[in-house]
Amino acid sequence: MESFIVRQAILDDRQKTVGYEIIYNEHLGADTQISDATAANAIEEFLSNSATDTFLDGKPAFLTFTTGLLEKNIPKMFAQSKLILQIEDSLITNPASHKLITKYYQQGYKFAVCDFEFAPRFFGVLDVVNYIKVNFRDFKSQTLNNVISIGNSFGKNVIAYNIECQEAYDKAVACGCRYFQGPFVSEKLPATIKKTNYLQSNFFLLMCAITKDEPDIDEIESIVSRDVSLTFSLLRLVNSAYFALRNRARSVKQALVILGLGQLKQWIYLLSFKQEDGSMPDELLKVSFLRATFASELLPLCKDMPISKSEAYLLGMFSTLGKLMQCDLALALDQLPIVDEIKNALLYQTGRTGQLFKLIISYEKADWKTMQECAEDLSIPQNAIATKYFDCVENVNSIWNSLSRPNELAE
Repeated sequence: MESFIVRQAILDDRQKTVGYEIIYNEHLGADTQISDATAANAIEEFLSNSATDTFLDGKPAFLTFTTGLLEKNIPKMFAQSKLILQIEDSLITNPASHKLITKYYQQGYKFAVCDFEFAPRFFGVLDVVNYIKVNFRDFKSQTLNNVISIGNSFGKNVIAYNIECQEAYDKAVACGCRYFQGPFVSEKLPATIKKTNYLQSNFFLLMCAITKDEPDIDEIESIVSRDVSLTFSLLRLVNSAYFALRNRARSVKQALVILGLGQLKQWIYLLSFKQEDGSMPDELLKVSFLRATFASELLPLCKDMPISKSEAYLLGMFSTLGKLMQCDLALALDQLPIVDEIKNALLYQTGRTGQLFKLIISYEKADWKTMQECAEDLSIPQNAIATKYFDCVENVNSIWNSLSRPNELAE
């Protein structure tokens, strides 16, 4: 069986990423405990396919360990500050494991216990547990509030995970959870954000690039393409009635060529006066950037695709546009000159382009069964998907980190 690994962000109530859980295809949805061999293979795959600090963007990894791996001192491969040892029921119910857990805790490692319940078996390890994770897939359960209240009373950091909708998120907040994880969380916007904002450091680089004596159109294209808000604004501007184009611009490069350097400068200066205070959640912008990069890298591996690599990039980039603009995605897409294949893929996941988008979303959610079905339909070699994902994450993180130090880049 091929190995697939995805990182899933854990955010606090300010939408700041505090860590990433590393999820792998341990049993493709089967209701079984993770074996030593499966966990070991996943950790080896994780270590061999990534520069872990780059892949995790400097945040700690929540990584599941079995008793066997603890006995073999596998956690020692990680710095204490970079690892949260995640343990499941199999360790909680095994008395022999308690000594191991205590040993690592005394050495400075932190623990997270999954699926915490108000049950006697959990209380034997609570003294050495830093985080408790509560499953919100069945968020209407009447017991959740009591479970979280007990966790908080013990002074534990409560993580609500498997949050898949606004109602589940609201329930987690109301119950007193401090941290949140799940498909819905990384795309959630804080209520205080009222408009699309540009990534400030990226906008700084764009200003620098456009004011050079000899601006490089490829460099400008690269900078604009990193930010869904800039990309959207540029395409909408160039395809407006003002330019009255016979053929609409369908890529960033086309739009820049049509606009020309003179008007491009005017557009950028205009944008510079429209900035507002407030910030966009990092994780949401990273999601759009990562999806865009992942889609464009997977496209050449697909057979019989009706879109180009640059269009695949827009497929991923614009998948978060509804969240960013706080409107229905269909309304946002109606303002753009993108081909119907992309619109239908984003809205209905139809056609081969829709299969590609579904593959990316399924990979994010660790829905390995659906992801594999999409890969087979698209004739993508499954052994290439995880490698592409790792490469894309590290590339996005590398660029993102450089954007957080714009003054250094300008020197």
